[in-house]
Amino acid sequence: FRSPATIHEAQGKLGALDYRIKPIKPGLKICGPAITAKCHIGDNLMIFEAINLAKPGDVLVIDGGDNPNQGGFGDVLAAACIGKGIVGFVVSAAVRDGKGLREIGFPVFSLGLCMKGTSKDTLGTINHPVVVGGELISPGDIVCGDDDGVVVVRESDIPKLVKACRERDDHENHMMELHRQGKMDIEDRYEMMRSKGCVWAD
Repeated sequence: FRSPATIHEAQGKLGALDYRIKPIKPGLKICGPAITAKCHIGDNLMIFEAINLAKPGDVLVIDGGDNPNQGGFGDVLAAACIGKGIVGFVVSAAVRDGKGLREIGFPVFSLGLCMKGTSKDTLGTINHPVVVGGELISPGDIVCGDDDGVVVVRESDIPKLVKACRERDDHENHMMELHRQGKMDIEDRYEMMRSKGCVWAD
């Protein structure tokens, strides 16, 4: 598991979902291919079908209309996800049953909690591209999340990104070790600042 922050930086500062989409409790992590669904605002019908069609290891990614005033997913549907082997749930809406979801421990990333229920009346789409948290997410894209939030990796970018993440982790681990030893090398930063016209006064 590579942290979403590392992935975001390694792919050129791209792919980060809106900062408001966060785990419902600290310490939750997700990483897996997306199965996508688009729900009409105030309706959760397509979540049921997405769960039905999902395969073990999938992450459900739901376009909920960027609406924090609905809670169309709770502990009952989380239990259904666990039964299907789904490894996480990301939605651009709120969820409900916060206490139950936290006790279950199923990784849910949302705009927060809202007790307002939803209808089951309106059709949407399953496994079509969706926009969630400002990012276009297609079926099969890899979605990773932790306390910092969620990032998406385009399916075609995965091979090169693995190498870039490894190199970034190795570099940062090296820098942290130098910092712990009191060897903070900032000459590169000085050079960058000089190039921008920075001057130091006594």
